[in-house]
Amino acid sequence: MANRVDLDGRPIKTMTICMIGAGGFIGSHLCEKLMDETLHTVIAVDVYNDKIRHLLEPAETEGCAWSGRIQFHRLNIKHDSRLEGLIKMSDLTINLAAICTPADYNTRPLDTIYSNFIDALPVVKYCSEYAKRVIHFSTCEVYGKTVGSFLPKDHPLRLQPEFYVLNENETPCIFGSIEKQRWSYACAKQLIERLIYAEGAENGLEFTIVRPFNWIGPRMDFIPGIDGPSEGVPRVLACFSNNLLRGEPLKLVDGGESQRTFIYIKDAIEAVMLMIENPERANGQIFNVGNPNNEVTVRQLAEMMTEVYSKVSGGKILDVPTIDVSSEEFYGEGYDDSDKRIPDMTIINKQLGWNPKTSLFDLLESTLTYQHKTYAEAIKRDIAKSTAS
Repeated sequence: MANRVDLDGRPIKTMTICMIGAGGFIGSHLCEKLMDETLHTVIAVDVYNDKIRHLLEPAETEGCAWSGRIQFHRLNIKHDSRLEGLIKMSDLTINLAAICTPADYNTRPLDTIYSNFIDALPVVKYCSEYAKRVIHFSTCEVYGKTVGSFLPKDHPLRLQPEFYVLNENETPCIFGSIEKQRWSYACAKQLIERLIYAEGAENGLEFTIVRPFNWIGPRMDFIPGIDGPSEGVPRVLACFSNNLLRGEPLKLVDGGESQRTFIYIKDAIEAVMLMIENPERANGQIFNVGNPNNEVTVRQLAEMMTEVYSKVSGGKILDVPTIDVSSEEFYGEGYDDSDKRIPDMTIINKQLGWNPKTSLFDLLESTLTYQHKTYAEAIKRDIAKSTAS
């Protein structure tokens, strides 16, 4: 590999990275990037390793380009004393571990709070005690509701960017009432952000906080009944993918009027790599990582996915491609939502010179092609089995 330099032209030192949650969607893509393009070593920490098995098995052979550079440690950070030692021997810790599925926020609020706050405390503690840099993955949900959502629907100020574009250092975090347990996730994530920031201010912890805005791509989430629980409810794109694969109408919660932005996982990983290898530019920063150019309503997303999946699968579009369901019916009592989540990209562009590249159509085509190749036959067998029984 050619000598790598940072954004200021300095050689990048090879480092050991403790990646907690390495076996998930984001972790698997980040591990791939680190193995393919760098000489960094990854200590991969997770309960499962299915999504990085294609990296782990070759790493045990001498001819592999990343031989010996990725080690998997199967442990649950809730109650494993080995975590401290792994962080201590690393130069950088990346914490991806979380419960981050909206369906769980109502039905498993305690698990959600513990996973996203309590379980993250030892990670922050060890990084601070041993003077180790940390990149912590938070969420765009910490912003909660937009200021504009409290104005009448036809109010002209709702169209002004300052009432809905979300800036890391200026936008207030506005949540719903306590009985709306949907905000348990956002509150837990915001509190761990505040703890990390305080450790930086009082104890000199070197940190970067990442706020992802709907990262999309192969290996995201799960398909219920195939590689996840049959009763499970993944996030919106995986939900829609499951419907398309099964030839079912896509379910639009409360009419699908919420607006979201979506970013391709490979674009987002480029941003994370810049954070990893440019600590002087990234330390002490909170970064939105999203693509404001890919903004659609959830209804528009469903329509696009239906068209794209018909193209990649060769199947027909249903006569009734979508149906409306209430949020209470779909997620359970206590659900609430934000109207828009549009990231301000000023800080990450200034500090790291990064901008996303992939259009919504292209990322959907890539993702749905993967979903079809990976799951279509398994779902046919699952449907046939259910029909027979």
